[in-house]
Amino acid sequence: QVQLVESGGGLVQAGGSLRLSCAASGRTFSAYVMGWFRQAPGKEREFVAAINWSGGGTYYADSVKGRFTISRDTAKNTVWLQINNLIPEDTAVFYCAAATSGQTPTNYYSTRAYASWGQGTQVTVSS
Repeated sequence: QVQLVESGGGLVQAGGSLRLSCAASGRTFSAYVMGWFRQAPGKEREFVAAINWSGGGTYYADSVKGRFTISRDTAKNTVWLQINNLIPEDTAVFYCAAATSGQTPTNYYSTRAYASWGQGTQVTVSS
C-alpha cells in the first residue's frame, strides 16, 4: 500500500483559494488512481475529484466542477487539489486516497474503490 499525508488546509474567507497537497510514499505511486474526498460534520464522506495514473484523465463531482482542479506529479509523488472561489459549504476535512488496482472510472466516485487514505486536512471557510 501507499502511505499518504495531506497538507494545505486552513481557515479562509469565502471567495478565497487553497491548494491542498498529498504526499505519497511507496514504490508504485505512479500506478495508482488518486482521489480527493471530503467529509463535513455530520455528513458522509463524499467524492470530490480523481485523476488517473497518467494525469490525462480527471474526474470531478458536479458540485465542484469549475472551482476545483486536481493534478499530480509522479516524479514528486504528489497530488494537488486547487480550490478556488471557496464557499462556506466547502468546509470539511479533505482526504487524499489511492485506489486499488483495476478500478474503472465509474468506480472512482466511491470510497470503496480506495484502499489507502491519508489522515485528512481541515478546510474551514468563513462567510
